[in-house]
Amino acid sequence: MTGFNDQVIEEFRQNKGKLGGMFEGWRLILLTTVGAKSGKRWTSPLGCLEIDGKTVVVASNMGAPRNPGWYHNIRHDHRVAVETGTETYEAIAALPSTMERDALFAKVVAEDPGFAEYQAKTTRELPVVILHRIDDRVRGMGDFLVEVHEWLREELKTLRAGVDDLVAGRAESLAMEKSLRAHCVSFCEALTKHHTGEDMGAFPMLAQRFPALAPTLAKLGEDHVVVATLQKRIRELVEGYVHGESDPVSLREDFDALAGKLEAHFAYEERTVVAALNLTAPAYG
Repeated sequence: MTGFNDQVIEEFRQNKGKLGGMFEGWRLILLTTVGAKSGKRWTSPLGCLEIDGKTVVVASNMGAPRNPGWYHNIRHDHRVAVETGTETYEAIAALPSTMERDALFAKVVAEDPGFAEYQAKTTRELPVVILHRIDDRVRGMGDFLVEVHEWLREELKTLRAGVDDLVAGRAESLAMEKSLRAHCVSFCEALTKHHTGEDMGAFPMLAQRFPALAPTLAKLGEDHVVVATLQKRIRELVEGYVHGESDPVSLREDFDALAGKLEAHFAYEERTVVAALNLTAPAYG
């Protein structure tokens, strides 16, 4: 099939997406993925459909027993390139939930009954893939996540300033300790709620739709465990702080360890999952 595909790709590019012969009248795209094993870029001509404003492709492999290579690739790296004949753009390949997949496949078959014939030839369920164009800017959950991080960063700065005041002996000690405890409780509760929401909601959703993110999500989950331990330590130190008895320098060192870990965690999360979150769910409000 490699030689045949090469001919189709060449004709597609020469004629701005228009093909003759057996493909005349078809709507095709060229999908470029990164090989899961080789790391090389591979281009595949695929039939595509526009359904409910979404670009949809089906890993039919013409009803063969196994999924096509390009589908295997997107499960390891969801970043793809799409050529329409008139433009090329970057996209993220997402797998819909089971219910959404079934509804989409029904619409695919309604538009092109040939896919029902492919499904009848094999026992595997034909995967349906949504190609999200990443330059379509819509405010999504990824943007909301960044805003939450910014709020948490500001709270960290406020807490750090309070710890610095304790170390330097500035301000009235009892009032400062009370304010620091209140800020610590507020911050810790917000951080716990944020990470619980990710572990129970956002991360499972991303894992289903973007299998390639599995190692990233596993690392983020491990970070949450480390952060929770540091967070517990800081809260214990702040709540147990006694002026004249506790060591504020030790408190600041532990606090800086938590702040450094959190900042690295926030930065990694923003770098790896924000784009996928934006394309998966709208922001609240």
